[in-house]
Amino acid sequence: MKKGFMQKFQETLEKYVIPFATKISQQRHLAAIRDGLTVLVPITIIGGFAVLLAQPPVNANLKATNFFFSFLVMWRNWASANASLLLTPYYLTIGIISVYVVLGVSYRLCKSYKMDTISNLISSLLVFLCISGVPQAFITGKSAINAIPLTNLGAGGMFTAIIIAIASVEITHTFIKYNIVIKLPDSVPANVAAPFNVLIPAIFNVVLFMLLNALCLKGLGVGISGLVYKLFQPLISATGSLPSILLINVLMTIFWFFGIHGGNMVGIVTTPLTTLGLTLNAEAYTAGKPLPAIFAGAVNSVYGGWISYFAVVIVILLFCKSVQSKSIAKIAAIPSIFNINEPLIFGLPTVLNPFTLICFLLLNNINFSIVYFLMSNGWLGRFFVQLPFTVPGPLQAYLASMDPRSIIVWFALLALDIVIAAPFIKAYDKTLLLEEGEKSAD
Repeated sequence: MKKGFMQKFQETLEKYVIPFATKISQQRHLAAIRDGLTVLVPITIIGGFAVLLAQPPVNANLKATNFFFSFLVMWRNWASANASLLLTPYYLTIGIISVYVVLGVSYRLCKSYKMDTISNLISSLLVFLCISGVPQAFITGKSAINAIPLTNLGAGGMFTAIIIAIASVEITHTFIKYNIVIKLPDSVPANVAAPFNVLIPAIFNVVLFMLLNALCLKGLGVGISGLVYKLFQPLISATGSLPSILLINVLMTIFWFFGIHGGNMVGIVTTPLTTLGLTLNAEAYTAGKPLPAIFAGAVNSVYGGWISYFAVVIVILLFCKSVQSKSIAKIAAIPSIFNINEPLIFGLPTVLNPFTLICFLLLNNINFSIVYFLMSNGWLGRFFVQLPFTVPGPLQAYLASMDPRSIIVWFALLALDIVIAAPFIKAYDKTLLLEEGEKSAD
């Protein structure tokens, strides 16, 4: 029997794309980056809310003409009087995000190698601070103090932090592998012996990277952190472009089509970029500057899959007649409001379902194309706050950008998605009705 296009397409993906992508997602170092940055979500949530509290989106000319405006004015005045205190969590979270990046990536890579974690975390952090957190003299009043500038500890040092974390753990692992360590007698407790195991490689790492940093400063006029940031700038710009994001959406949808967690698969690429974008936007918002990054935080999910999956649930409840689709939609409705889509994905199912594959490819890419256009033209606010993923879509869109128009855009996209999804889901529903009719006839 002659194979159809979808069957050939499916076989090609299963043979070539899926195995390759699975190997990439399981690659030790890339997985450490993805999982290490995922650990930072609570940090970014705390820092984002600190920014919101300290700098409310309230116009300076707003008057207390009603109860709501009175509340906003009180908030603005309270935040202004306590700004330095309220911003402390921000400066110690997002403001030094690279410190947590070093710790997160080092931890995940150490766990992968089954190495002692705490000793290696301290070693990696020390190396990073030796090149990115060098104390400098500052004049305050009539006295001079030594302080660590935050310039290379924030968003600008993220990629340096990733490189240092991986390199320092790899070097330590190599030293341990070839037994170039201080060995204490077996009678010494493991928690006492572990720090001595990393002592020699830690010294080597500190000397090596401080020497490289000094050479960069002398030869290029910029340290390792500044050099790495400049080298990664073209990559950041390219992967944050609309075509790149649409390609990411296509790959993510295809992975979900095969029952593979699309977010985890593409997270190796997207997590560093969206975390960096969120950090850059938070820094810009705090400084009163335009927000630079569109691809930041959960923007792709908020305006993408969290809308399209909910739209499909609504289409099923409104227009479909099969028992299977109706029952699944009723179960999936409440979880979908809170962005939990697995009941629909595996219950409908959307796995190996060509109707939903084409549907989601259209919806997710149309949605983000519209959002990208609106954000790039300054009509829609960009994300600078990270929230728990279970916060409902429209509320998350507003709180993440503090732009009231985001709620309008979210519901407009939901309405558009319902219209686009209806023909595909109704067509799939007809196939289910035929199957249910055949079963009842038997």
